[in-house]
Amino acid sequence: MSDDIRVCDVEKYYGNASNVTKAVDRVTFRVGQGEFVGIMGASGSGKTTLLNMLATIDQVTSGHIYYGDTDITELSEEGLSEFRRKNLGFVFQEYNLLDTLTIEENIILALALQERKKQEIQETCSQVMELMGIADIREKFPYQVSGGQKQRCACARAMVNHPRLLLADEPTGALDSRSAQTLLETFTGLNQRMGATILMVTHDAFSASYCSRILFLKDGRIFHELVRGAKARNVFLQEILEVLSLTGGVNPDD
Repeated sequence: MSDDIRVCDVEKYYGNASNVTKAVDRVTFRVGQGEFVGIMGASGSGKTTLLNMLATIDQVTSGHIYYGDTDITELSEEGLSEFRRKNLGFVFQEYNLLDTLTIEENIILALALQERKKQEIQETCSQVMELMGIADIREKFPYQVSGGQKQRCACARAMVNHPRLLLADEPTGALDSRSAQTLLETFTGLNQRMGATILMVTHDAFSASYCSRILFLKDGRIFHELVRGAKARNVFLQEILEVLSLTGGVNPDD
């Protein structure tokens, strides 16, 4: 079975008959297994709405989204919940860690829902913490560590079940530049070493330059696409900035 993700002619409307807003307008694209794809656009371009539909948090008005052979637009609420738990990992700007649990316990929580054996849970958790460079803070609580370390913990929690797709919504938004760079390098490592498929929404050109491909949204539609290929990251960054300048830039508060 192909693990490609296909978004087919998807539309999303909000409001009622007298006041309808079209947030996503007949969007079609494919994400190949092991790709690192960025979605960019100004405030109101539809990028977060699109991410939420891929995340099964929001439903399409029309069109279809396929994960391999599974059409998630046809699943029941119960089916969606199970699909989300087994196939998706999430990294948000706000970390979403539980302050009453240690770093290790926050990661273990994601595994505990899978009904695995205790020893297997412990081993898997330790491996992911080593990979993320946070094994030395396993006993600390979220309030005792830096923003960058919190985000790497959130990353570890997202990856611990080896999801089919890692969804990241402005993951560097709350980080200083050094922590942001570390996180983006972590994403690159997950993508290249573990073959993780990553879809990242960002307004930041520097963050986007780590992706292998970028889709640019405007008024709910894809209006441009950039592929990095063999280009150096600084060359790709310049290309991204040029596309953004054509759209009048982006809103940094998006």
